[in-house]
Amino acid sequence: MLNRVILIGRLVRDPEMRYTPSGIASVRMSIAVQRPFANQQGERETDFIDLRAWRKLAETCAAHLKKGRLIAVEGRLEVRSFDGQDGQRRRVYEVVADDVRFLDRPGTSGGPGGGEVEGDPYSAEPEDFGEDDEPVPF
Repeated sequence: MLNRVILIGRLVRDPEMRYTPSGIASVRMSIAVQRPFANQQGERETDFIDLRAWRKLAETCAAHLKKGRLIAVEGRLEVRSFDGQDGQRRRVYEVVADDVRFLDRPGTSGGPGGGEVEGDPYSAEPEDFGEDDEPVPF
C-alpha cells in the first residue's frame, strides 16, 4: 500500500508552533494550491490544505516560513476522527510532512510582504563580463 502526497503551494498564514507535554515540537500550516483546470466560468479554483510537521522539521518551518511563502511538501495523508462538542463525529484531514522545501527566498514571494530584501545577495544585477573572457565550453 502507498500513502504519498506531493504539494506545491503558498502558505495562507504564519505557521503555528506548539510543543507536546513531552516537549516534541509540532507546527500546523495551511497552503493554497490551485487546481490545474478551470471551472465552467473559466476560473481556476483553489484548495486549502492543512499540513503538520514534527520535531526538527517543525522548528525549521516555524523559524523560516511566513504567510505567502511558496513551498513544496512531501508527506502522507492522515485522517483523524473525534467527537465534537455537539456530539457529532468529525474528521480532520491533514498532510503530515516528511520534507518541506522552500521554493522562494524571504521577501520575494510575491505575496504579502513580497519584494526585494535589503542587502539580498541574490537580487544583485549580473556582472558584465568583457569580450576578453573565454566562452563557456557548453
